[in-house]
Amino acid sequence: MAVVGTGFGGLGAAVRLRRAGVTDFVVLERADSVGGTWRDNSYPGCACDVPSHLYAFSFAPNPDWPRTFSGQEHIRAYLDHVADVFRLRRHIRFNSEVKRMTWNSERLWWDIETSSGRLCADVVVSATGPLSDPRIPDLPGIDSFPGKVFHSARWDHDYDLRGKRVAVVGTGASAIQIVPEIQPRVGRLTLFQRTPPWVMPRVDRAISGIERRLHRHLPFTTRLRRGFLWGVREVQVQAFTRHPGELGLVERMAKRNMARAVKDPALRAKLTPDYRLGCKRILLSNTYYPALTRPNVDVVASSLAEIDGSTVVAADGTRAEADAIVFGTGFHVTDMPIAERVVGADGRTLADTWAESGMRSLRGASAAGFPNWLTIIGPNTGLGNSSMILVIESQLNYMVDFLRQLGALGGRVALDARPAAVTAWNLRVQERMKRTVWSTGGCTSWYLDASGRNTTIWPGTTTEFRSATRRVHLDEYEVLRETTKATETRKTEAGA
Repeated sequence: MAVVGTGFGGLGAAVRLRRAGVTDFVVLERADSVGGTWRDNSYPGCACDVPSHLYAFSFAPNPDWPRTFSGQEHIRAYLDHVADVFRLRRHIRFNSEVKRMTWNSERLWWDIETSSGRLCADVVVSATGPLSDPRIPDLPGIDSFPGKVFHSARWDHDYDLRGKRVAVVGTGASAIQIVPEIQPRVGRLTLFQRTPPWVMPRVDRAISGIERRLHRHLPFTTRLRRGFLWGVREVQVQAFTRHPGELGLVERMAKRNMARAVKDPALRAKLTPDYRLGCKRILLSNTYYPALTRPNVDVVASSLAEIDGSTVVAADGTRAEADAIVFGTGFHVTDMPIAERVVGADGRTLADTWAESGMRSLRGASAAGFPNWLTIIGPNTGLGNSSMILVIESQLNYMVDFLRQLGALGGRVALDARPAAVTAWNLRVQERMKRTVWSTGGCTSWYLDASGRNTTIWPGTTTEFRSATRRVHLDEYEVLRETTKATETRKTEAGA
């Protein structure tokens, strides 16, 4: 087996493989350390917007989270801890970026080319995640900009922002954490806002030593805390998926939160969304709005359109001088780059297949024409209000049952998702999507692909997703077996 990536998905897969008795596997990592998006995103203020005790594996609870919402450095340390405690490093090949994965229809395995060599695997688990490859808009004049340019996920810690004129592009989850952190030390900060976000207070605090000792010595208290946090979000999700009208009360709370910090009616008008709360991800911050009211901050209610020398120009014509441009413009989510490197049974890449039909899979895991290939956090597995670790663990259950089914079938065998099963699953998902806030809320979000189809979010509860991925249904797959000729050839090569 080959697992790609060492974020939550990849490390979780490695733990579950070892627990299932599978030891002949490798984890391929393009960087020189584990952590995935929590390694790559180290920008000022980087933190999680999911409560700490819900943002951990159920099989590896952490009683020592220092805050109710953890910072990047604590989450990365947790992932390092998981890699060490479960002795996963012996399986990891660092600096091994996957260049190409090609299905060998004769041998029923994957031929894999990496930056550190070649290998083959009976089964591939792709855990690269949707937040791994930054998206930077191709703007006119950007190549001739004389200053510094970088994405939030590739923060340049060697560049000193003190006294600089900084343009921040985007108002997503990263930007609202970055802006309050850098505002006090930059000379001038110009924020380019294409769409204002809904921002709620961040109820964050330090977890006391007494609480941590309690969790350490009485583990069931950690499980109770996690269960409470999970239960609240399971109830809340109904408003997102079935009754978006119920979100009106929360919108009024969000507006009051803004009014307390932003007294200027003109600025408040710029910052007020014109779409339903929840249509885009709800953001949490106590410092974002206050930072925007400071004398050295300008909010441009328009997207960045072009760059003219050291001048950044918005779509509405607003111009500002800049020494540095920081892009908080998200990631390649609906066009994951790994798909361009996966070649299926018909010789086409997964990207080519999805270009025709849109990004889709069976139960968020399997794609038709790509046998024995599973993805963690695949199409329509994202969550709008809860912890992705819950989805990841559900998909790991599916992975383990997938392997169990292969073992029960015996011999060299592969499972290929039937096109009809993939189509049926996605029709059900998209039908449920129609009444959700992500479809009816009146916004354009990164959840949508180029055709306006939501290929990112799961339109239900995590309980429903866990039920749907509890086991592999063999009638949804075509069983492929090695030909007699291929078997004889393989035995001859093994003997030689």
